[in-house]
Amino acid sequence: MNKSLVLALFVLLALTGCKHSSQQSKSWALGPFKRPVNVGAVISPDTNSVFFCPMRGEAVEWEGSDTFNPAAAVINNRVVLLYRAEDNSAVGIGQRTSRIGYASSADGLFFQRHGAPVLFPSATDEQAANECPGGCEDPRVVMTDDGLYVMMYTQWNRKQARLAVATSRDLVTWQKHGPAFAKAYGGRFKDDFSKSASVVTRLQGDRQVVARIGDKYWMYWGEQFVNVATSDNLIDWTPLLDEQGELLRVMEPRKGHFDSQLTECGPPAVLTSQGIVLIYNGKNLEGADGDPRYVANTYCAGQALFSGEDPTRLLDRLDEPFFVPEADYERSGQYPAGTVFAEGLVYHNKRWLLYYGCADSRVGVAVCNTNHK
Repeated sequence: MNKSLVLALFVLLALTGCKHSSQQSKSWALGPFKRPVNVGAVISPDTNSVFFCPMRGEAVEWEGSDTFNPAAAVINNRVVLLYRAEDNSAVGIGQRTSRIGYASSADGLFFQRHGAPVLFPSATDEQAANECPGGCEDPRVVMTDDGLYVMMYTQWNRKQARLAVATSRDLVTWQKHGPAFAKAYGGRFKDDFSKSASVVTRLQGDRQVVARIGDKYWMYWGEQFVNVATSDNLIDWTPLLDEQGELLRVMEPRKGHFDSQLTECGPPAVLTSQGIVLIYNGKNLEGADGDPRYVANTYCAGQALFSGEDPTRLLDRLDEPFFVPEADYERSGQYPAGTVFAEGLVYHNKRWLLYYGCADSRVGVAVCNTNHK
């Protein structure tokens, strides 16, 4: 192959977001994950879906603009997606109202929608100041041993993002508990920017449930860096601090890599025999500090391994993403730089199902059939 052809191929890969990925390059990593054939996006916007909004006092096309960034859970052997849906009330990322929709599936690939959002902002509930007018965004869901579902989601009032908690027994009716850090350190972090929580889970037989390490529940969280917090009850969380009294950073962006701009926590982490596997979303910087194989601002999915005895200790990390934007619906939408934003992970019928946001506009799925961990 001549040099000009090699250069042309390199440029083509860079312009398309690059299709290179490590896919299970280390024994501890979950995967490989593959897009199922002839499935495509599993949730897409629907302008025919109408809901009477208690915030606006009128009927709205609540999922008419974009549907993305889903949580996933299993109930009655069905996979449920709790996905972020944006209405058509404005133009621009973060300017519309987000609500959490519900869809279920017997096989995890083809979904039936509930028809109305199950978590949404309301002018009359006690979380109105935190959620109006921006709404409820980017959920992650875990289940306890006794079947309580805990949702970590972002409250967005278009001024400040706050990580919040809601609980449910059926994934439809939710009780909001407010900001996750409201009580910690006398409320020091209650009004600070916070989002993106990955509570540590484990496999109990074929059920993925919340894990206790020591006598605590553990949660990785954060957008720019990976921080960590603990809880006794899954509702009130205490961020861990470093020796200077600042938020403890257990993982940070790396120059020259796909995660050079940020390392944002993805779906629930999984405690395995080798440690805690955290799937996260890396964003690539523009210029010399980024990875030239990926378009600037592209989101790709990575994995990191933390100690199962000390969840603050980073043991290993994939140098390359295991999942990158490739399909057209992952590189066309309101985020054209390309996004596979991993946010939902469930173990169902002897396989891992990974759900992700596609260019902030649709929901995709990838399947791992090969390992239990």
